[in-house]
Amino acid sequence: MTVADAPSTHWQAVEALRAADPLIADLLTAEDERRADSLQLLAGENLATPAVLAALAGPLVDKYAEGYPGRRHHTGCAPADTVELLAIDRARELFSAPHANVQPRSATSAVLAAYAALLRPGDAVLAMSLEHGGHLSAGSRANFSGRWFQFHGYGVREEDGLIDLEQVRRLALEHRPKAIVAGGISYPRHLDWAAFREIADEVDAYLIATAGQTAGLVAAGAAPSPVPYADVTVVATHKLLRGPRGGLLLCGDELADRIDRAVFPFCQGGAAMNEVAAKAVALAQAATPGFAEYVHRAVDGARALAAALAAAGAAPLTGGTDTHLVTAEVGSLGLTGVEAERRCAAAGLMLGRCAVPYDPAPPTETSGIRLGTGGCAAQGMGESELGEVGELLGRVLSGAAAEPVRARVRELARAFAGRR
Repeated sequence: MTVADAPSTHWQAVEALRAADPLIADLLTAEDERRADSLQLLAGENLATPAVLAALAGPLVDKYAEGYPGRRHHTGCAPADTVELLAIDRARELFSAPHANVQPRSATSAVLAAYAALLRPGDAVLAMSLEHGGHLSAGSRANFSGRWFQFHGYGVREEDGLIDLEQVRRLALEHRPKAIVAGGISYPRHLDWAAFREIADEVDAYLIATAGQTAGLVAAGAAPSPVPYADVTVVATHKLLRGPRGGLLLCGDELADRIDRAVFPFCQGGAAMNEVAAKAVALAQAATPGFAEYVHRAVDGARALAAALAAAGAAPLTGGTDTHLVTAEVGSLGLTGVEAERRCAAAGLMLGRCAVPYDPAPPTETSGIRLGTGGCAAQGMGESELGEVGELLGRVLSGAAAEPVRARVRELARAFAGRR
């Protein structure tokens, strides 16, 4: 099956589904129509490529291949073994990593495996606090991390929104964590991986890099790589990489066996081999010049979008962005993050809310918004179009009627539809 075949094959499958289950087929059509009339700015989403979609729908979708290549608990795994070995080799080459595990079903399950490999219940861990941009797996009491480990949170400086490395060092010396987690979901700047490595070495801690948001940037040479510095690096294969929803783990040879045993059999059973195949496709695509061009266009577009938001009075956190992420404060416009999210959705602009450090607003409301330009860039949009998207956002956030903005959003969405 070629990439060109994938879209028509996809819709042939939908038509087959329509005959078997018209209700689900109609809902899939509704989702396709929703996307056609809106712009995807959610930082945690992207558009998978047609080749990735084809791999997901391929014959490995129902293949049970519990275990690892050459050590399966089921027969008939020769093609599956080759697919997984290809995915592993491509991940190692793309990120210059000695070892890769491509089986985690999500970045969060990959984090769980990293913790399982390196920690024991009750161990102290230092990670970015949720209020300052950390993920649920960095100590939320609603998550396994906050229930099993003693998390201590570092944050950003109030004056500029940048990570306070002196605070990180002070907390590390105070709590002597078994691991330091570097990375978050709402931090739009590059991290100083060498500085985190130095602090981890000072307290004899493992360094776990959570690069879910930034792995695509690293692959394209648009961000520094954590791999030479971290003991374990966690990658999300969706988001900017444009692969299937899933995760993978990178580490050195000395931790390879511990990481593999933490994924299987400790954290999960048989891998979803269609997802592994789709990861292999995405990793190969991420090594191409076209992917690098796409990522740099997403970063340029994010900067234009951030500038437009600033002009409308929604100040970008940290003063801007180094990445495809934009976070902005909307409290100065008299809005909560929840209200901003709803206003923008009504105009066809899909984004999310996020916490603003040092803000008193409760986490259910927040005073910030978080956006990503990966989806729009995947459709072919660049600096000019994303600058206009920022202006449209500014109009909606400033109280303009949603429908005129929605009309322009619909025009943009349809003009760039089908370019994934």
